[in-house]
Amino acid sequence: MNENAIELKGVSKTFRDFWLRPTVKAVDGLDMTVRKGEVFGLLGPNGSGKSTTIKIILGLLTPSAGSVTLFGLPPKSVEARNRLGYLPELSYLHPFLTARETLMYYAGLCGLDRRVSRERTDELLDMIGLSDVAKRPVGGFSKGMARRVALASALVGRPELLILDEPTSGLDPVSTNEVKTLVKTLAKGGMTILTTSHLLADAGDMCDRVMILDRGKTAAEGWMDELGTSLEKFFLAKVGEGRDFKIAPFLLEAGGES
Repeated sequence: MNENAIELKGVSKTFRDFWLRPTVKAVDGLDMTVRKGEVFGLLGPNGSGKSTTIKIILGLLTPSAGSVTLFGLPPKSVEARNRLGYLPELSYLHPFLTARETLMYYAGLCGLDRRVSRERTDELLDMIGLSDVAKRPVGGFSKGMARRVALASALVGRPELLILDEPTSGLDPVSTNEVKTLVKTLAKGGMTILTTSHLLADAGDMCDRVMILDRGKTAAEGWMDELGTSLEKFFLAKVGEGRDFKIAPFLLEAGGES
């Protein structure tokens, strides 16, 4: 049995213009393995190849070279997609629907019957701490509350693998902490999670292992507690180059600039 949730081997992606001339090599010979049951962080500045890599894993983009599997299956296969949940960086919720109606809607898209949909919706509302406001339209929710509803929507089908694209983007510190707490709760339950970020502090709070991408290539990879110093130096170097990296406050004291 394949013990890896995600495997990328020699993956490259080159974008081409109208005349099929290569313009940007967004991912360049990437090898990556995400093991079952771990929280894996894919980090890097804007333009490092994170979003392209995620789209390849989701089967939304076909790599120019290399291979990708989810649980040993092609990412576009129905079986692989049935085991996958995805939270995009910018998630759209219908503002006129209540939190309960939103989750019931996604439960219907997952093919759950009415009774199971209600049970799953109640379970998720309780998990994200919004049972008391379940009948309020999500258009009136704060960004943090809306993000929790979007995360719950990705969990309706009980995925084995959850992919989070910048899950704390645009959130205030309190809302960020709420999302991190939810991610850690899911991880304790055995869910495999791949999360992207350009925030070193977020990775330190959530991830077991991380990979740093820079211009489509692996710059560093390993366990968070082993890579701490080298990650800090890498982040500071990128900030010094003017790259769009956000670093933890304690690093600013070491000479970095936000």
